[in-house]
Amino acid sequence: MSNTTSPTQVLDVRSLIPIKRHEKLLKLFRELPAGESFVFINDHDPKPLYYEFRSIYGDVVGWEYLQRGGQEWKVRVTRTEESQGREFEDISTLMDLRKVDPGDWKYAVFHRYGMMLKGDTMEIISEKDPGEIRKIFRKKFNGEYTWSYKKDRPGEYVIHVTKKEETDPALEDVSIVNSFDVRPHAPAKRHDMVFDAFEELNPGEAFVFINDHDPKPLYYQMEAENEEPFQWEYLETMPKEWKVKVMKLKDKKQ
Repeated sequence: MSNTTSPTQVLDVRSLIPIKRHEKLLKLFRELPAGESFVFINDHDPKPLYYEFRSIYGDVVGWEYLQRGGQEWKVRVTRTEESQGREFEDISTLMDLRKVDPGDWKYAVFHRYGMMLKGDTMEIISEKDPGEIRKIFRKKFNGEYTWSYKKDRPGEYVIHVTKKEETDPALEDVSIVNSFDVRPHAPAKRHDMVFDAFEELNPGEAFVFINDHDPKPLYYQMEAENEEPFQWEYLETMPKEWKVKVMKLKDKKQ
């Protein structure tokens, strides 16, 4: 009698919207027997999904990149052993930062938050109060979410973040730590707001601002007066809404 193993299932999820990709793959992992695998293809690095798997199912997730880069990221996911996954009632997803590389905290949290629908809640668990993440929420999504501590004690912080309003997809970019609309303000004040926001950035971070006309003169002013390198990217160019992303770059001289 020959020994046979079931063929590994391969799914290309690139045709699905991001939240449907997560839902489909989470369901597939939930039903996956211990020791078996599936392979999926995505159009970007799906590392936040790895952390979501681990947050829900524990340390039983085998994750192997078969192909990296470009529009085709291929990953083999294996359930290494049986586990009892977390069942949700009052939340839509879980991000346990104790199981996330600290360098990936912002990427994992804000990438997943960007997929959430109005009314959805993310539970964040952390050993320490995630103050930096809360600060970014305030800057990026002021008035569009609620932040509620369910547990607030050393070694175990549990926070529920509920999305009150749909968010700008551009803000899913983890490098963006602030966004603001300068249109209600006088022209001189607008320039100050942009320069002040740039001053607060760390290298690799960015902000987005909205103006009612092409702010190209401000670009030339920054180029002339600012000693730190930056990147200026137009996200939208509409008649009364110009949206620009400004990133502080690392100084190559350092």
